Amino acid sequence: MTAAVRIEGLAKTFILHNQGGVRLPVLAGFDLAVEPGECVALHGPSGIGKSTVLRCLYGNYRADGGRILVSHRGGVVDMAAAHPREILAVRNETLGYVSQFLRVIPRVAAEDVVAETLRNRGADRERAAEAARAMLRRLNIPAALHRLAPATFSGGEQQRVNLARVFVADYPVLLLDEPTASLDRENREAAIGLIREAAGRGVAIVGIFHDSEVRAAVATRTVPLTAAREAA
Repeated sequence: MTAAVRIEGLAKTFILHNQGGVRLPVLAGFDLAVEPGECVALHGPSGIGKSTVLRCLYGNYRADGGRILVSHRGGVVDMAAAHPREILAVRNETLGYVSQFLRVIPRVAAEDVVAETLRNRGADRERAAEAARAMLRRLNIPAALHRLAPATFSGGEQQRVNLARVFVADYPVLLLDEPTASLDRENREAAIGLIREAAGRGVAIVGIFHDSEVRAAVATRTVPLTAAREAA
């Protein structure tokens, strides 16, 4: 497999148990291949399944059908069928995921939230902390906030911590779910710079960018999901 990510025939249906077991098909037969250095933007109206694709890729959602192949440790892992421990290993080493909202343990300092990514990959405490501080500064989080818990931050500041904790590590594949949605223009530009640099060094990126300016600035191609929903 030359692609960093290859999705073949992905299917996902949600069952609404609190509404009499209504079945809501979201994805049916969705295919995607992403090469190193590509930034592929998933595009389509809200509710069409863009975030579902990312969550299936990351292993948060179990696929109902198809394969989700990710290059990992010189081999290939099917995230649709992998054991939970294997999924965790892929997340730690290969897949970085920026979600729409920062979810962290309360009262943990922003610097430690970011450094944890590197600590989990074997970096020593001081090197991880130094890299975390540098990434927070790049995303315009002032030093006075580094030792404070992100729960005290604004929404935009929290999202920048969210970006920092992923971009501080050199993941081969990045999944970005509205990474700039709560950022002002200056900080959007900082995030765009990080995304472009990652693609430039060969990272495969799959993202959702509702901001058309951001999408135009970072995406190498756009994949619509309308047909996938209609096929369901």
